[in-house]
Amino acid sequence: MTAYPPRPPDGLPVPGRFAHLHPDDGACLMESAALLAGRGFTDSPAGTHPALAALARVVNDSVGDATRHALWPLAAELADARPVDRAYAPLLVGAAVTAARVLRPGSRRLARHGRACRRRSEKLAHVRARGLPDRVADLLWWRGPGRRHLEHALRVLCAAPDADQRLAGLLRKAVAEARHDVARDGRVPVGEGRCNR
Repeated sequence: MTAYPPRPPDGLPVPGRFAHLHPDDGACLMESAALLAGRGFTDSPAGTHPALAALARVVNDSVGDATRHALWPLAAELADARPVDRAYAPLLVGAAVTAARVLRPGSRRLARHGRACRRRSEKLAHVRARGLPDRVADLLWWRGPGRRHLEHALRVLCAAPDADQRLAGLLRKAVAEARHDVARDGRVPVGEGRCNR
């Protein structure tokens, strides 16, 4: 019998894989974060950066039950983890690519993705979106190359023999960095970039 960490507090659904129709059926990590934020039952809450939410969904669905249960306390932190720094998404994707390159150091594709993320994060370091054109540019990057780079890196990590450990570590680090950025900025922008996907 597998020993799980303590169950979620009363009122929170039991951690489970994939999306759920209702909290009574369980909840993925992001659905729990949305409930804690009071945003309804969704796996794309507005208070979580879209790149971080995507990472959390893949990790939730890819790890074993014991690791998933150990990660559920992150839901509270994910509920309020939307840095305003435009470099956050390329830095997060770059971290996933770097973690994948440990497993496939000779991969030219991963090396190319890493360089692209590094260039974008350097270009956007400490730059705030000045209006709709900047937000659209960030959304297009995330929905295009950013998401593809992240998905490829996560496929590599999911194939590792110790995938649970690697994925959980990557998610914990990404959440900690997002929360640090939010605390540094002192606010989460309301009404900006509501579409997480």
